[in-house]
Amino acid sequence: MGGVKNMNDDKLRHEDKLRDECGVFGVYLDDPKKNAASIIYYGLLSLQHRGQESAGMAVVKEEVMENRRGMGLVSEVFNEELIEQLKGSSAIGHVRYSTSGSSILENAQPFVSRFKLGSIAVAHNGTLTNADVVRELLEDAGISFTSSSDSEVIINLIAKNYKKGLDKSLTDTIQFIKGSYALLVLTEEALVGARDPNGIRPLCLGQLEEGWILASESCAIDAVGGKFIRDIEPGEIVIISKGQVLSFIFSEKTSRTHCSFEYVYFARPDSVIDSVDVYGARVKAGEILGKESAVQADLVIGVPDSGIPAAIGYGRITGTPFGLGIVKSKFAGRSFIAPSMRRREEMVAVKHNVIASEVRGKRVVIIDDSIVRGTTSRRLLAIIRAAGAKEVHMRICSPPVRFPCYFGIDTPHRKDLISNLSSHDELCTSLGADSLEFISVEGLLESLGDMAESRSEGRYCLGCFTGLYPIPVPGEK
Repeated sequence: MGGVKNMNDDKLRHEDKLRDECGVFGVYLDDPKKNAASIIYYGLLSLQHRGQESAGMAVVKEEVMENRRGMGLVSEVFNEELIEQLKGSSAIGHVRYSTSGSSILENAQPFVSRFKLGSIAVAHNGTLTNADVVRELLEDAGISFTSSSDSEVIINLIAKNYKKGLDKSLTDTIQFIKGSYALLVLTEEALVGARDPNGIRPLCLGQLEEGWILASESCAIDAVGGKFIRDIEPGEIVIISKGQVLSFIFSEKTSRTHCSFEYVYFARPDSVIDSVDVYGARVKAGEILGKESAVQADLVIGVPDSGIPAAIGYGRITGTPFGLGIVKSKFAGRSFIAPSMRRREEMVAVKHNVIASEVRGKRVVIIDDSIVRGTTSRRLLAIIRAAGAKEVHMRICSPPVRFPCYFGIDTPHRKDLISNLSSHDELCTSLGADSLEFISVEGLLESLGDMAESRSEGRYCLGCFTGLYPIPVPGEK
């Protein structure tokens, strides 16, 4: 999703993690009597980490397209009765966390457009950098909008050109839009997937005994008993219809610049994205942190969940014993929807607690995936000290986040990024750490594969760390 930059900052000001925008999941079944909606439900559950504000699905049921969307988690929006009502042979689903566009039902996906030539549904992960320009052109042509999401820009472009046929309307639309997108399109006859020419956002293809799957992450294919086939290539369109999978490249060859933060934090550890094992990359990042910035300690602990594999890697390479140390409550609630600032801060406070017996009297290394505003890190360090730790050293398995993202990640303004405001020593003192170190950019690239190859081909987007983006971006955030 995406759209005009009018999101309500007050809701999210105290969130201290970067948020991925959303996850997409599509199913095409050869047997019209099968229920694609039930598969979509479980696929979306496995992608819930990518978005928790809204969920929805569009289903082709007896050549009629039905759409259901709601605010909340997948299990809150859908139940067994509704899934049975939506029974159909093909479907797409979406989970959303707003990066742009307000957190309201009108911005929930998929979007559906019905017109005399048929119906189409669109689910989109990413952000269009030219959404405002395209929206204005469409409005000038008499097309109205009901949301602030740039996913509606995409569906209106497709609908406008649909008389040319599905293939041509898709190609024309995709060549017109700029930015990042993993895109699913559903018609009465086909399921279509497309990925932006740089491959910034992930999308992959899976197979079921009775059909095919398109998903943001391979873990969702595994969750529904499918077989991972391959990643969709940057600049590729895949059309699944009548049991066939057709593919073509719609753009000139460009450099692959996959989002590096997918591996640092967003993706589930059991996913493989663009041939990189996410869990293995995080363990490797921890090993590299150990090589770059080891410190004498009695215990290394990781901040759940993504910091744990890195802590394992750090412990292996440095010989520091690994322990759990921190417990994360999975039922603390979503702090960004709490009604008041005080309540939000209270909810953040109960998300993590320390196992005092594990840290008492010890020199502790705590490893996290990133530091954004610093509020969570500051609290974690404080409660570890309060539990009796003798020393607390912090290690971060991403470089300092100093710049905004324009490609589908909810990034604070630069003025709210603590690494952009403070020197290294000031940040260490502010957080209350005995020492603080980040993995180097070279170290991050090494954790994702061959560093020289990554550098020479520009294989990863490092914009939020370096301020250098793979494609032109809007004005400074």
